[in-house]
Amino acid sequence: MAKKKENPFKKLEESIKEVPPHMKKKVMNDVATAKLIMELASLFTINVKSLIAGMFKTNPNVE
Repeated sequence: MAKKKENPFKKLEESIKEVPPHMKKKVMNDVATAKLIMELASLFTINVKSLIAGMFKTNPNVE
């Protein structure tokens, strides 16, 4: 008869432990900082894109 294999995922499930509160706080602060930086970068890149597009747009009414 075939030998019964152990499921490695069951071992992983058993080893799950609670993260210390100070580590949770640090991770959440890092995530918030990264999100802020991404939002600021998005804000500035959107404005630069519209500025460049406006510079190259021609106005047929101007002579």
